[in-house]
Amino acid sequence: MKTLSLLSGVFLAALVSGAALAQAPAAAPAAPPPPPEVKNIGDWLVRCYPAQTQSPCDMYQQQNDAKSQQRVLAVSIAYIPHIDKHAIQISVPLGVSVTRGVVLQAGSYASPPMPYRRCDRGGCYVEMLLDNPVIDQLNHAGDTALLKITADDGKNYQLKISLNGFTAAHDSMAEQARAKAKPDAGAAAPAKK
Repeated sequence: MKTLSLLSGVFLAALVSGAALAQAPAAAPAAPPPPPEVKNIGDWLVRCYPAQTQSPCDMYQQQNDAKSQQRVLAVSIAYIPHIDKHAIQISVPLGVSVTRGVVLQAGSYASPPMPYRRCDRGGCYVEMLLDNPVIDQLNHAGDTALLKITADDGKNYQLKISLNGFTAAHDSMAEQARAKAKPDAGAAAPAKK
């Protein structure tokens, strides 16, 4: 009987403290972060965010369905100066065959299937590092690159990425990333002379 009274008391205390917390005034919402600096270069946006990160800038392109205005494709490429590599995020709608991944084709270059890292209600995402030779291939590929995806029903699709302005957008983004990037905390400090 003592155990039942003790458990009842604990439950009642938790219920009362929960109700008190629910009535406590909410903390003021944090101020929204400042917007990024954005520059249009060809069919790309070069965005630099005011946050102190190792890759503060990216180049971005988004394509929407003409009728529904739903996003069909988004590509973001960022340069990470301290490792001299690029990060890419490709976003496509839900309904893709996750096991097949995405193939990027530019000129004579075709990537191995790039795996989807995650899906949420906004779509499925490839998120990975790219070696610099892939960027070189995109720089010299002509007007368009293709993303090859497969739907759940097995039907294959090719989504075009405009490369109009790619080289100039990349050079601007990489230059700004070098100037604004937070140094890698794990990197050794330069020797003093």
